[in-house]
Amino acid sequence: MKPLADSCERNKQPILDVLIEEFANTRKVLEVGSGTGQHAAFFAPRLPHLVWQTSDLEESLAGIRIWLAEVDAVPIPEPLELDAASEQWPDTGADGVFSANTSHIMHWDVACGMIRGVGRQLALTGGGKFCLYGPFNKNGDYTSDSNRTFDGWLKGQDPLMGLRDLDDIKRVAVGSGMSLEKQYRMPANNLILVFNHQGDSGE
Repeated sequence: MKPLADSCERNKQPILDVLIEEFANTRKVLEVGSGTGQHAAFFAPRLPHLVWQTSDLEESLAGIRIWLAEVDAVPIPEPLELDAASEQWPDTGADGVFSANTSHIMHWDVACGMIRGVGRQLALTGGGKFCLYGPFNKNGDYTSDSNRTFDGWLKGQDPLMGLRDLDDIKRVAVGSGMSLEKQYRMPANNLILVFNHQGDSGE
């Protein structure tokens, strides 16, 4: 069955508008936690100058393949099996990394593993950008009532899920050789955080 996430349909165009600018000089993007594959199927044909590499846990790969099979405008590689918490990521040659709606679904240790993995990946290719989309807290507090409600719902599903504070994300990113370059305000109280890895420091 073809998976479908309504949130992907709602946010894909605003995200693309940012990625067109931020990945203008990027050759290959690794998407961490591709989920249904909807973002990849939408973004790849509209960013034809780069290669879009999907990845996720094994149980999500079949659904991603269904979405990618419908894209014939540009070639898209087979999705990679990737555990974001792993210390051994495949060297994809990506000089850009994208992830959407992952850090609050992942347990914090997994989210940290993802950020560290991104730092290692970008260090291998001499640097690049990491664009992370989702809802985040600021200064230890919620930025909207809807985010507070969403965080409560997440914790009701799993106490180890939940919105992450921007300062905590930045701290792990800095320790992984990246600095926060930009923040984009997005619809529904979300952000895109753009981190830059210079390529001369890393783990």
